[in-house]
Amino acid sequence: MLHDLVIVGAGPVGATLALAVSNADLDVVVLDARAKGETTRGDRTLALSHGARLIFERLGVWGAFAAMPGAVTPITAIDISQAGGFGITRLYARENDLPALGYVVSYRALQAALDAALARAGVRVRYGIAATAVGGTPAYASVECGGGEQPILARLAAVADGTGAAVAGVPRQRHDYEQVAVVAKVWRDVPQDGVAYERFTPDGPLALLPEGDHYGLVWTATPERAEALLALPDAVFLAQLDRHFAPRVRGFARLEARRTFPLALEYATATVGTRCAVLGNAAQTLHPVAGQGFNVGLRDAFELAQAIIDAPRDALGTAPMLQRHARGRRADRWTGIALTHGLVKIFGNDVGFVRWPRGLALTLLDAIPPAKRAFTRAMLFGMR
Repeated sequence: MLHDLVIVGAGPVGATLALAVSNADLDVVVLDARAKGETTRGDRTLALSHGARLIFERLGVWGAFAAMPGAVTPITAIDISQAGGFGITRLYARENDLPALGYVVSYRALQAALDAALARAGVRVRYGIAATAVGGTPAYASVECGGGEQPILARLAAVADGTGAAVAGVPRQRHDYEQVAVVAKVWRDVPQDGVAYERFTPDGPLALLPEGDHYGLVWTATPERAEALLALPDAVFLAQLDRHFAPRVRGFARLEARRTFPLALEYATATVGTRCAVLGNAAQTLHPVAGQGFNVGLRDAFELAQAIIDAPRDALGTAPMLQRHARGRRADRWTGIALTHGLVKIFGNDVGFVRWPRGLALTLLDAIPPAKRAFTRAMLFGMR
């Protein structure tokens, strides 16, 4: 049987693609390695831009999701600064006539909302099916599955499984930052007020994301430093955090749930192959600085959906159709890669002679409204 579209992965990016094409009179099947009803073993936070909210609103997901208790916290301002040097920029939602610049959301709650939306839309999801290889011929894409399943054939295979490692003809590059993110929940002695903080330090970037009654902390460090941070007593950890953020943020009172994960840039050098496309983390896994990775992935999905809807059925998955899609995504995708990689390289070191130009760049960005608005729009909506 030849399907029109097979989507590998029903996480937030794959589910977004499936929902966006659910009314297009196409034969679509979604494969997901999770068991039905399972979300993830643990929760984590995601930073959604206002542009991502607009995508979920168009899919009819946002209202029910935002109504879930504790699922969504608005970001009304973003404070950007560097430790040990001058230069501060503040981005405000009100300056851009928006209710919020973005939102900190629960991954588990978002996945549950998307799973429910897939069920309501009647999208066929085959749970417990892991793709082991994805390839293509000029006539069709083929998805090999484990567990003795027959290969699944389709005009187009869209891979949103988070890795893309099994896709033939789509080479990948990896840059190890030799850094680790220490994440935790942190409470201050005053309530969070919707402001997110990005602080560039000699260790690397630190971020505080408002979430419910606390902040989600992302502290970038070397593996050795991260291991030491995990071992510190709570009071000592909070005192060191206070020193890194002072004087921008003070009064850290409590923390929970410290853990780490390694940081790397990994990206596909081409996002399309023979009858195949990769999107989300399967196309690019970015450093968490500036919170761009997930939002770029959602735009991958939404714009691929538009390309699918616009294509005649017999053109679906053909080289001309996929190349047009890839060209349309090129500027936004590479801007996201360059922005996050550049911020890590420029702001993530303690070389004395670059502190002054870094501070000047932050100061000028804050002082020139057109530049500030352009930067904010690129962060929220991507590059076109």
